[in-house]
Amino acid sequence: MAVTNRLSVVRQSPSYWRIVFSNPPLNLFDLETFAELNVLMDEIEHDTDLKIVVFESGDEDFFVNHHDLEQHGAVPDQPGAASFDRWPSFVTRLAQSSVISVAKVRGRARAQGFEFALACDMRFASRERAVFSLMEVAGSSIPGGGGVEWLAALIGRSRSLEVVLGADDFDADIAERYGWVNRSVPDDELDAFVDAFAERVSRFEKRALETGKKLVNARAGIPSEGDLWVSNHVLAGVDAWPEAQAMLTKLNAAGFGKDKEFELNIAARLGNLPSE
Repeated sequence: MAVTNRLSVVRQSPSYWRIVFSNPPLNLFDLETFAELNVLMDEIEHDTDLKIVVFESGDEDFFVNHHDLEQHGAVPDQPGAASFDRWPSFVTRLAQSSVISVAKVRGRARAQGFEFALACDMRFASRERAVFSLMEVAGSSIPGGGGVEWLAALIGRSRSLEVVLGADDFDADIAERYGWVNRSVPDDELDAFVDAFAERVSRFEKRALETGKKLVNARAGIPSEGDLWVSNHVLAGVDAWPEAQAMLTKLNAAGFGKDKEFELNIAARLGNLPSE
């Protein structure tokens, strides 16, 4: 069994871990990444000392990118492997875990990568380098990994419609203003800021942290696994539409998931693809 490593676990202390995504050259979210996240989630849930995890990227241009469509749903032969219809279960576990999760976003968080960040308990973003986008509608598809549900809970209907239907890039300052990012932090201060926050939280009593999170979840509301499951399965139907298939052909021809220049500017490029 060949195991592909997309995640590096840096144990800052028994109570504080950093998880670094690395899938060069574009940090695409693939099924190997998902397999490793499932294994990581098992470790998180069984570690009695762990209190907080920070997810970050080893690539300054991409936090976590969109789903790797080249795999065509082929599930790898490695621990934790599962098809993406198990995604709602994973993010529900993350949201309800006793361990606090933080996304430290530097670079582009698009589609699945953005949806992963939204599923974390908190998000802190580089003012200069963070970019967020649910660009699926521009690709004749829809967000199916929880983006609709998390955004609606965080920023309301009208702004969610702007993000989902506009399918454009948003910087960290707008993300903070709209409310899906806790803070937009200058890039040269981001690492120290998040590390100081995580170190502080890691010194508190675990039962107090867990109970506080449960109380906030109950009052603020988080998407149910059933709600997430519905969007996940609607996506499967949408991607079978003729117009979605035609757009995928155009995207592949333009360099989707392969060409870095296209990926860096994908929101703008999606608005300028040829009509035929």
